Amino acid sequence: MRVALTGAGGIIGSAVRAALIRAGHQVTPLDRAHGWHLGQPAPLQGHDALIHCAFAHAPGRYRGGEGNDPAAFVAANLDGSCRLFDQAATAGVKRILFLSSRAVHDGHPAGMRLPDALPPAPTSLYGEVKAGAEAHLSSLRAPGRDTCALRATGVYGPGPAHKWRGLFSDYLAGQAVEPRVATEVHVDDLARALLLLLDHPAPLPSLNCSDLVLDRHDLLARVQGLTGCPHLPPPRTDARALRTLDCAGLGAMGWAPGGTALLQDSLRDLLDPVADL
Repeated sequence: MRVALTGAGGIIGSAVRAALIRAGHQVTPLDRAHGWHLGQPAPLQGHDALIHCAFAHAPGRYRGGEGNDPAAFVAANLDGSCRLFDQAATAGVKRILFLSSRAVHDGHPAGMRLPDALPPAPTSLYGEVKAGAEAHLSSLRAPGRDTCALRATGVYGPGPAHKWRGLFSDYLAGQAVEPRVATEVHVDDLARALLLLLDHPAPLPSLNCSDLVLDRHDLLARVQGLTGCPHLPPPRTDARALRTLDCAGLGAMGWAPGGTALLQDSLRDLLDPVADL
């Protein structure tokens, strides 16, 4: 299959690109390294599928990623995504997959289990942009053209700028770490979900993608075990208010994330940039 992949140079996009190539797909990377950025016309003619992972935001921030320029944030990410989806439809792309976010669910009640088909209830501009792009994409579903928005939770995985680099550095240095509990999925598991969606005969308009409920206490206790760090992890957080994603749709397709075993296997690579092991 010939697949156009936006954001191909990012942490998520790089993992998705590698997974696509391993699976035998022909990938057209669309990112700044290849002369393309979100908002520009994309060369989509002749492609079977589009996977849209690109997102313009302030470094290290998604919620709040608009910084001091919300209008530019919306123009790049909502307007740019909608134009991209329209271009794909016009070019005859038969499968369009969009990396959305669990942020579309932030307005639902605390502690709720969130099913795949739940309507969005965003509370941040980030969530609103993702929900708006989802709605436009869904409007393009038609016979011979399938679409799916994959609502991913927090994504972790290897790379010099991975999401926990600062957290690990602070903990190993003995600095105070704020207690927190969140949901997470490994980037390779996310990439596998997207590959499954490429081949599925009739994907749903939206699907959830999540794996672990992970407390920083437990994460840093694992780091302590690997490094011998003398500092205590922060106390556990009450997780009862956490909204968790029900991933029944992906599970029915055969998707099974790596859980704590994959987390443990990944930790040494995640620590290498910040600790001399």
